[in-house]
Amino acid sequence: MRIPFIPVLAALLAACNAPVHTPEPTPATPASLPTVQEETLEARQERGRYLVEIMGCNDCHSPKLMGSNGPYPDPERLLSGHPAGQVLPAVPKAVLKDWALFAMGNTAAVGPWGISYAANITSDATGIGAWSEEQFARAMREGKWKGLEGSRPLLPPMPWPNFARMPDADISAIYAYLMSTAPVENVVPAPVPPNEL
Repeated sequence: MRIPFIPVLAALLAACNAPVHTPEPTPATPASLPTVQEETLEARQERGRYLVEIMGCNDCHSPKLMGSNGPYPDPERLLSGHPAGQVLPAVPKAVLKDWALFAMGNTAAVGPWGISYAANITSDATGIGAWSEEQFARAMREGKWKGLEGSRPLLPPMPWPNFARMPDADISAIYAYLMSTAPVENVVPAPVPPNEL
């Protein structure tokens, strides 16, 4: 028995062009997400730890040790910033005009702005231990040194503009985690302006 080609083709084309009705996903509403006040402190700290790890905070804020696979964060000095006593090599003058370079441990950077050092963000008083959550939020969102109004801007390579639109819950979680870290006493050197190099 022979099936007529044209009617079958017409039926297939009609089926392919028929609209497909799929249910639309229901987006999460802010009311369905836990607020800062609803989360336990432990849950906020765990969320903050996760955010600190995926945002690469250890990349710049933790001194490094050298292993067989390259540098890795020193577990005894996590998030303690550029080591106070670490001396950097002389900066080639060409760097100040055309380059941005990192020191071997990644806790110091040099470029047209001069030399900047990664801050101590542990719970120690030489870190952010005395900061309020409001100060921390201002540093992250507005790029203000120590989160103080009217203070100097945070220097490169701190990517605070990437964090400026973070939700309050994430800022609060990161702050809660950092305040729970082991305090590491380390007074990070002051930045060096380019005219002093």
